Amino acid sequence: MAEAGKTRFQINLRHFLRERDVDRNLTRVICEIADASKYIVNSIRTGDLGVAGTSNLYGEEQLALDVLSDRILRKRLAHSGVVANIVSEEQPEIVPLSPDCEGKFSVAYDPLDGSSLVDVNLAVGTIVSIYAGCDLLQPGCNQAAAMYILYGPRTTLVLSTGDGVHEFNMNQLMEYTLTRENIQVGASGSIYSPGGQRNKYTAGVRSFVEQLEARGSKLRYSGGFVPDINQVLMKGKGIFFYPHLNDTPEGKLRVLFELNPMAFLMEQAGGAASNGKSRILDMVPDNIDMRAPVFIGSKDEVALAERCIAEQG
Repeated sequence: MAEAGKTRFQINLRHFLRERDVDRNLTRVICEIADASKYIVNSIRTGDLGVAGTSNLYGEEQLALDVLSDRILRKRLAHSGVVANIVSEEQPEIVPLSPDCEGKFSVAYDPLDGSSLVDVNLAVGTIVSIYAGCDLLQPGCNQAAAMYILYGPRTTLVLSTGDGVHEFNMNQLMEYTLTRENIQVGASGSIYSPGGQRNKYTAGVRSFVEQLEARGSKLRYSGGFVPDINQVLMKGKGIFFYPHLNDTPEGKLRVLFELNPMAFLMEQAGGAASNGKSRILDMVPDNIDMRAPVFIGSKDEVALAERCIAEQG
């Protein structure tokens, strides 16, 4: 096995998972999602950027690419034969695929996070959370695997099965090969990606941002959750946050589809993820729409956010 930060080129995703003795059915789920992403990439490059004429369960207008990406993933997961339940950010409820849970997995996913950025040619991504068995509404610390796929200048897949965080790059043959192994996030960073309107920040969050700026931290925010988290992981430092706001104390991002998988990846890389008071991965979602504030990245910055919020709100 290579040292942390080193890579063993040309090892494909399936070979890598077999080498690490990942459960065969879990390997199949991960590889089906990787295969689905090839079709999503093609849809992004060539597809209709117009509106599909439907809304998701949150009342948000769905882009045609949202609908198509969701359909692609649903079909691939159903085809796998090893998935019990799925739930998508674009669907109103959990969809059962099999009455048999034994040896199978359940999957929550955001098929195309940041899809409103496609028409201005900014990076977007797919976010996936995988659990053993049928239950999707459980703490994120119980995830069997988490992953995201970033559709940017390069298409990359970032994955953890609970044994570190690893990056794969889509090559010219549209196969994923290992590019970075055992990615680590340092205890402190010098970049920050802030979501939400600053004039709606609470006193604690304002104090946190002021302290970051006083330290010389640089603002790096793309407007997309996947590219901003990818930046923190690949740079190995920094913090992303979308806090509680004065008019939305529950935050914006969904625990099941966005926060749990990203928190799992960040912790596996040595970072931290908090809702401003406690660990994201300890939260128990009471419904598929549950939202929470998030502070995710280097441990020192996450701890500073928690202190500022505890002291000032």
